[in-house]
Amino acid sequence: MITPTQEPVGSATPDVTISGANESRQNRTREMQLIPEALARAHMNDRLREAEGDRQAVRLVTARRMQRRAERASLRARRALAMAVMH
Repeated sequence: MITPTQEPVGSATPDVTISGANESRQNRTREMQLIPEALARAHMNDRLREAEGDRQAVRLVTARRMQRRAERASLRARRALAMAVMH
C-alpha cells in the first residue's frame, strides 16, 4: 500500500476566521461590564439575609421577654390567690 506524502485536495482544515475571536472578545467585554452588577446583587442578597437574621433575633428576644413577663404575672396571680385562700 502506498501512503501519500501530501494530503489530498480538500482535506485541509479551513482557514480560521477572526470573527470568532472578535465575538469571544466582545463576550468577555460584556461579562466584564456585568461584573459590578453581579457583585452588587450578591452584596444586596447578603445584606437581605443579614437583615432577616437580625429581625429573627429581635423577634426571639421579644418573645423571651414576653414569656418572662407572663411568668411573673402568673406568679403574682398565684400568690394573690394563695393569700386570698389563706385569709
